[in-house]
Amino acid sequence: MTTFPDAAASDPAKLGWMVGSPPPPDRILRFDDGSYFRFPAMRWSVSNFRQLMPTVNVSRGLGDPVPLPRAIRTDIDKLRFVPLGATQAMTWEESLAANYTDGIVVLHRGRVVYERYFGVLKPDGQHGAMSVTKSVIGTLGAMLVAEGRLDANKQVADYVPELAKSAFGNATIRQVLDMTTALKYSEDYADPNAEVWAHAQAGNPLPKPKDYTGPRSYFEFLQTVQPQGKHGEAFGYKTVNTDVLGWVIARVTGRNVADLLSERIWRRLGAEQDAYFTVDSIGTPFAGGGLNTGLRDLARFGEMMRNNGKFNGQQIVPKAVIDDIRHGGDKEAFAKANYKLLPGWSYRNMWWVTHNEDGAYTARGVHGQTIYIDPKAEMVIARYASFPIAGNAANDPTSLPAYHALAQFLRTQRR
Repeated sequence: MTTFPDAAASDPAKLGWMVGSPPPPDRILRFDDGSYFRFPAMRWSVSNFRQLMPTVNVSRGLGDPVPLPRAIRTDIDKLRFVPLGATQAMTWEESLAANYTDGIVVLHRGRVVYERYFGVLKPDGQHGAMSVTKSVIGTLGAMLVAEGRLDANKQVADYVPELAKSAFGNATIRQVLDMTTALKYSEDYADPNAEVWAHAQAGNPLPKPKDYTGPRSYFEFLQTVQPQGKHGEAFGYKTVNTDVLGWVIARVTGRNVADLLSERIWRRLGAEQDAYFTVDSIGTPFAGGGLNTGLRDLARFGEMMRNNGKFNGQQIVPKAVIDDIRHGGDKEAFAKANYKLLPGWSYRNMWWVTHNEDGAYTARGVHGQTIYIDPKAEMVIARYASFPIAGNAANDPTSLPAYHALAQFLRTQRR
């Protein structure tokens, strides 16, 4: 089993990646040779994707940012909880190092009660949201369904005929939104032959080798995905579903997901910073995982969701969309995916729904990216991280019980 240097030993600021004019040869990271995403160098890269690859902006507009009121608490670090599968308790502060946290913001009743940054992430910096992106895109798709611009029962090919011969052609928009499509597509990052790597190769914006004959964009790759099984029977977490939804959204609205996110949400949130998406060789935003944001703006998005779609004095997302997400998806279909650490959960509109006593739901991305919303505790957690193992099963034992313990603690606080 691979062992990794801990958070302190892998601190990207201490290791000095990309510092100097030029940096020392052993501290230079590049996209083209893959060095940028090898641990521990990856801990620098996730806060600096824009330096390494082409991107497209998500404008916050020209208005003033809406400040987040602050009521910082000094008692959260000492909060104790027992990790999943463990017998010994640990503190909230210890969990941040255990999870290679790069930054974390906790809102309680709309006020910032906790905010910490580590490594090279700063309050005015941006960080890769990874698959938290999916929940943002799923929200945009669910908004179009609520507005009647998308029919959840129609098939993907009704909106994007180019996908008619792919596995997606006869899948419904609802099956895409809830990832109950039946696809021959493995998302196992540990398997070098998994289709996820062919997807990444197609989306890679760099020139392809002369002998390369495969798809050269996300649009081209999606048309090659083949069926495996029957749509609607089981949950299967596959990034390509969100890329298909992004294509459908673009076809219906005439806007790519970066422009639509700016228009419908980011400009209305009173965000502090522009966000951005990584793109493929023809400038298509990576809907499945390419969003990068400031941490506080990620928290603003979560607080808008917690407030039934309202923020900055506006109804940004229809309340019906939030209600639908909170109600959750098909638990039986989800159970077939066999997530041992997520019993009783479901998936709806590209959000993970816990169905716990607080009705918590969450956006999740590889290496520990999170928006965790606990309606009963009136709490939102936004976390960026660079955990060395991609799958969240590696950090969930010290993340999920920490979030729940903090929710229970904040529920006891007076207004």
